[in-house]
Amino acid sequence: MPVGRGLFFLIVAGVAWGTAGAAGSLVYRISDLGPLALSFWRSAGGLVLLLGVLALRRRRRAPGPVEPVRRRLLRIAATGIGLTVFQSAYFAAVEATGLAVGTVVTLGAGPVLIALGARLTMGERLGAGGLAAVAGALAGLGVLVLGGGSGTVQPAGVAFALLSAAGYAAITLLTRWLGRDGGGTDSVSTTAWAFAIGTVLLLPLAAGEGLVPGTAEPVRVIWLLVYVAAVPTALAYALYFAGAAVVRAATVSVIMLLEPVSAAVIAVVLLGERLTAATVAGTLLLLAAVAGLALAEARGAAVRRRATVPA
Repeated sequence: MPVGRGLFFLIVAGVAWGTAGAAGSLVYRISDLGPLALSFWRSAGGLVLLLGVLALRRRRRAPGPVEPVRRRLLRIAATGIGLTVFQSAYFAAVEATGLAVGTVVTLGAGPVLIALGARLTMGERLGAGGLAAVAGALAGLGVLVLGGGSGTVQPAGVAFALLSAAGYAAITLLTRWLGRDGGGTDSVSTTAWAFAIGTVLLLPLAAGEGLVPGTAEPVRVIWLLVYVAAVPTALAYALYFAGAAVVRAATVSVIMLLEPVSAAVIAVVLLGERLTAATVAGTLLLLAAVAGLALAEARGAAVRRRATVPA
């Protein structure tokens, strides 16, 4: 896949992920569904949709390259476990220390862990411009989610947030590492298997919390759950795994910070939350960092292509 297309896929995925928070907020408003149960239905619904896509695609596509069994098992198991840890630990962090602190630690630590991991495991270098972009992204994220001055820092919550960031970093690094040689990976299949593992792991926890929501608006809850399963889950994760396989890991981590940007815009436009100076400043800083890294990634890919063309 061309790097430009991978960047586009990642941008769409980041924006789509931001809508999941708004949909989840609406579900919480009109039902008693808990975060683990919502995560379970998100994984289970995404799995059902992707199985349908895979079934239709098998009828129309010729067989592609076969991935080695050991590599395939590693990718499936690690992605599924990492995805489950990432989502579950994040919800635990939010419960323990609040949305603002949980979000800033998780999403702020993610790019740092990924940049360090990519440097140590794959020799990827950001360069001075990349380091400045990461710093700008972290500053923008901090302004965006902590600008209101709310949130109490609890050590347990911070620990859960760091665990969530580690799960996210592991998924990103593994996807990039396995995608460097273009060895027959399939983003849709990867996503489906990850959701299957997540569904199994989340089922007992969600059952303890309550799988069936109590609500006076069951039709609206069902439509919101279908949306969460379809757009920010099945679609967004498939695009994410496809894009992350061809784009540098540190760049991926910063582009994914579009999630809190889109969430902030939706909160203001659709949920009636107040637009603050911190929201505007943080959003602009994040968008500038994402744009700068995307342009640097595209230029670097063009240079590498020219270098491999015989004279």
